[in-house]
Amino acid sequence: MIVKPMLGEWEIPRLAGIEALEHRVFAELPVPGRAGSLFQDLNSAPARLAIRGSLHGDESRTDFLEDLRERFNAGEPVSFVADILTATDVQFVVIESLYFEESADRPDELDYLIVLRESPPPPPPPDLLAGLDTDLLDQAGGFLDTVTGALDVIGALGSIPDIGDPTPALSSALDSVTTATAGLGNTLSPLQAILGTDS
Repeated sequence: MIVKPMLGEWEIPRLAGIEALEHRVFAELPVPGRAGSLFQDLNSAPARLAIRGSLHGDESRTDFLEDLRERFNAGEPVSFVADILTATDVQFVVIESLYFEESADRPDELDYLIVLRESPPPPPPPDLLAGLDTDLLDQAGGFLDTVTGALDVIGALGSIPDIGDPTPALSSALDSVTTATAGLGNTLSPLQAILGTDS
């Protein structure tokens, strides 16, 4: 089954050819005294795709340029499907560059070259609560229930009277004691004279 090349929801018109470039990146590690080098595999580089085609007629050319430049200026990853990507992991691409050519020999024809580069979608945002122990969350919920229950009990007791400043009541009580003991000094005078404790 032939898959029509689609850039997002847009079918690329008047396609003449597609080229794909896939390569791996290696770090060369020369070994002194040994012929050749060791290579460290740094994984595959993003794939590149080159799409060539041509358009005829003013109306189709204008629509094509407007649609393509709108996607190019957005700069966002879009899905891309084509037969040449069979058995690859390429799903999303960005438009890396555009090339257009018109010739005086063929005034109604526009040649184009679109270069796409693989751009996988960003990873999902991290789950900040993934590392927390769920028992701690349960304990925190239980503690909150306990505090809420205690507040409910206090509320059920009704209004608590305002104790306020207790010194006015104590002052009146001391006045009574002072009145009752006022004559005590005269009564104790003879005893103080005997004991010699007059002051």
